[in-house]
Parts: sequence; structure tokens; C-alpha cells
Amino acid sequence: MFGYIIINKAEMKFREFDVYHSYYCGLCRRLKEKYGFLGQITLSYDMTFLVMLLTGLYEPETQEKHYKCAAHPFEKHLARINMFTDYAADMNVLFSYYKCRDDWEDERKLWKLAYEKLLKPKYRRVEGAYGEKVLRVDRLLREISRGERSREQNIDRMAGQFGEVMAEIFAWNKDEWEESLRKTGFYLGKFVYLMDAYEDLDKDRKKGTYNPFFELSGSGEFEENSRNILTMMMAECSREFETLPILKDVEILRNILYSGVWCRYEAVHKQRQEKKGERL
Repeated sequence: MFGYIIINKAEMKFREFDVYHSYYCGLCRRLKEKYGFLGQITLSYDMTFLVMLLTGLYEPETQEKHYKCAAHPFEKHLARINMFTDYAADMNVLFSYYKCRDDWEDERKLWKLAYEKLLKPKYRRVEGAYGEKVLRVDRLLREISRGERSREQNIDRMAGQFGEVMAEIFAWNKDEWEESLRKTGFYLGKFVYLMDAYEDLDKDRKKGTYNPFFELSGSGEFEENSRNILTMMMAECSREFETLPILKDVEILRNILYSGVWCRYEAVHKQRQEKKGERL
């Protein structure tokens, strides 16, 4: 479920993109330093949003330094690194481990099993640092797996469980902002789960694998209904986000929540409509 919490670059100023990319580079740097190459290749844009969200809210001391790397060997790039970069790196490894486990259990991809085993020592480090959080995430993901195996068609229940996973990740600390961060993560998590199901619908139907949209997709109003559901999730997420006293780089965060998360939807929807037109 990676690749949905992204920017809409076309609607960004050059300065904003440079700032966003510096947090992304910082996350890449810390993944490599903490977990080596195996950790670095788990890098995703999704966790960059979390770094910027928590940075904007708590305003920690942030190191700014230029680095060269394998991806940019001839030119140094600015990386911004703070305590939340480390936290997001840990959560990135956690999600990657679970994704490998899930892919192995669902599709029996041997390379996913091998990668899971390679990531397991790194997962154990995260587990040791965030014991209770990891236990709750693990329990929720196992509940999702059971629901998928039983082909649960209660969409709200299934999406809600993944929403709880994201709520757990977003709630960095038990303080005055915990409830708002949980709600922001919860609705964003529901959107991500449903968006992933929307994108995989045709593939899952061909393979005979589980998808919570199967029953709803039988309706002639599926496209409209699914868009409405996704819109409601992001409306709730954005409403809660706006209650947080964030000023630093807030326009970048808004770009992601109001526009970026819809980029994959628009691409998938357009492709689906074109295929439908070809069949007609």
C-alpha cells in the first residue's frame, strides 16, 4: 500500500519541491545509516509526508546538510534530518516487513519471502524500540489478513482496521496532539486501503483474489460511489489536519492532502474509462 501519499509536482512551486525533496533525501540517508542498503531500498514518499507533518507540528531542531549519494553521484543534495526522520525510517522498515509477509502469504512470491527474512533482524530492532506500538500494528494487520481470507465485504470495517494502523503510526506521542494525529492518520489510512482496492480491482477479479469492492463494483454506479467514499475519507482527514497548528511548510502538506493523493486515482480512473470505451 505504498505510493499514494505523494505530491502533485505540477501544482508545486520550485522552492516547495526543493524543501520536500530535502526531507525525502534525509529519510533516504537515515534509512541507509540505520539499516544499510536493505533498509534504504524500502524508501517511500509516503513516509516523507509523516516526517513533514510531525516536523511542522513539533518544530524539532533540524539538521541541514548536503550529501552525495549513489543516485546523485556528481552533485550534492540538501537533506533535512531530525528526530522524526529516524522515527519515519523505523516505521518505513516496519511497513516494508509486513508488506513482504503479506505478499508471501497472499501470492506465495518466493522473493518476498526471502526479502522478509532479510528484513526480519531490522524489524526486530524496531520491535525492540516500539514494543507496544508494534504489537498493536501486528494485531491489526493480522485482523485484516483474517478478513481478507474470509472475503469480508464490509468495506468500512476492513478500511477502518487499516485506518487504525495508520492512526497508531501517526500518534507519535501521548500528548495534546495525539487525538488529532490519530484521526488524521485514521482517515488517511482508510483512503489508502480503499484506493489500493480500487486500483487492484480488475487484477484481483482476474486472479480471483480478495477485494472489498467486489460487491459494490456490480453496481452501475460503482465509479461514482467509490469516488464519493474516497472523497469522504479525505474530507475527514483534511478537516482534522486543519485543526493542527502547523505553519511550517503547510502548503506542501496541503498539496499532498488536497491534490497529491488523488494523482493515482485520476490515472487509474482514466485508464479504466478508456478500456470501457474500447469495449463499447
